Amino acid sequence: MSEPIRSFTTAVPSWRSRITPLNIEDASGAQLEAMRVTTSSTNIGEFILVLALDPETLLHLTPLLNGIMSSQGGLSKSETELGAVSASVVNRSIYCAAAHSDQYNQLTKDAAVIDSIFSLGESADIPPREKALLEFTSKLSKSPSEAAKADIERLFSNGLDMVEVLDLVFAASLFGWINRLSHVLGDPMPRC
Repeated sequence: MSEPIRSFTTAVPSWRSRITPLNIEDASGAQLEAMRVTTSSTNIGEFILVLALDPETLLHLTPLLNGIMSSQGGLSKSETELGAVSASVVNRSIYCAAAHSDQYNQLTKDAAVIDSIFSLGESADIPPREKALLEFTSKLSKSPSEAAKADIERLFSNGLDMVEVLDLVFAASLFGWINRLSHVLGDPMPRC
């Protein structure tokens, strides 16, 4: 049996649950309804099948996740993905860091930012706007009280507006929670 992946990668791993996920054939009406709101009705992964054990939470989580990661206005899609990557690196969430770094790289067509973050962390040699996003999200992920007015002003001085800052806070906060869920419930595994 394969061992969990412990190093950051842009190759999206699979995710293996530590508990028995929901068997779709045994799903209640509420569980089926909660899974219908997920982003993909054709490929419901093991993480969703575990979360569907608590359909009320999943029913609320999916629209929140979609709203933060795919909303119009505010941060660009690539910068929202960078916020998710930054939080996931601090939280050592290998699966989420891989999934969102892959999205970031596809959107930007440039792997240099992610490569630098994966190798150097907060010391990454990246453009100033991305660096401000990384450092602010890292602070929020480590200890929200570490983020100060000066950090927000740095974001403003790098061209972000208040709606973009709020989007970044939402992404960091959401992935603080989702990273912890995925850590407790399962492991990132090599794809077969």
